[in-house]
Amino acid sequence: MRDIATAANVSQSTVSRVLNDAPTRVPIAAETRERVMLAARTLGYRPNPLARGLRGASTMLLGAVVRDFSDPFFADAIEALAVEAMARGYNIVLGHAHGRLDESIALTTVLETRHTDAVLLVGDMQDQPRLLGDLRGSIVPVVALWQGSSPLEFPSVDVDERAGILIGLEHLIGLGHSRIALVSAELPGGNLHRHDAFVAIMQERFGQIPDGYIREVPRTSAGGEAAIRALLDLPVPPTAVVATTDLVAVGVLHAADALGRKVPDDLSVVGFDDILIAAYTVPALTTIRMPIAEIVLEGVRLAIELARDPAASREPRITRFVPSLVTRRSTARPKGITTDV
Repeated sequence: MRDIATAANVSQSTVSRVLNDAPTRVPIAAETRERVMLAARTLGYRPNPLARGLRGASTMLLGAVVRDFSDPFFADAIEALAVEAMARGYNIVLGHAHGRLDESIALTTVLETRHTDAVLLVGDMQDQPRLLGDLRGSIVPVVALWQGSSPLEFPSVDVDERAGILIGLEHLIGLGHSRIALVSAELPGGNLHRHDAFVAIMQERFGQIPDGYIREVPRTSAGGEAAIRALLDLPVPPTAVVATTDLVAVGVLHAADALGRKVPDDLSVVGFDDILIAAYTVPALTTIRMPIAEIVLEGVRLAIELARDPAASREPRITRFVPSLVTRRSTARPKGITTDV
């Protein structure tokens, strides 16, 4: 820090405050901060997070316990989390909390060393009681993202799933569809928010849902394939399908093509999440876009705020973001309905 102070022509205490992002009675000018940071980069300065942790200073590390690295949705979420954290000068320490693995992996990586400023839970963790128990007593703040139907235990940020299903159904109904089926994937923690929203909205609009129009399947493309085969075998098959995840919707598209049903002429398909592959299916998938960037931004902002202000409330509360419709080529008006001229 002495070298940086000399290069930037400031005091060593100013260097310390800038690099540690410490509060000051007299604000440090933006130009001074930039000069200090430029000198630090030029001299190759790198803080030692373990040493900083031992003396109680911020380590500029955020712990992220992720439900499932292999899930395409969580892969997108991890990337967004890393980008947002780095934009604020933080790095991410990842821990894996997949239900099939020993919870101690996440605990050892993120919690036992206590060298993170805050911990973010990414995904529903109901099946990880030991992890949740340890986090309840954590000395660092915890913020939860995408907790689904989990009990509200930490400050949380999530998506409004009912609003997403409503947007998808309104799109299909607006095109003229009324025979709309649901391919309901098994979501972590037994989350039925999307399933229940579909049932409630369809009953409100049409009074009832035809028998066999709701298919509960594993959260895989194979599950989507099995569902659409059964749906298209009904005496009066649906003209449109809502899938509760894009991964399942991909299976629906694949099986429809194998069965000689053209999408969207014979069958319209709407997914949920807007994972990367959704734009590259054939045809490209109309889907409900998960507001990943907004949710991650709010989660990181809240985690840093709680880490920097010990007096800030850690009481459980939830902020929800509304998803949006991305219209691509997998939806169209059903056969027999023409657009007014």
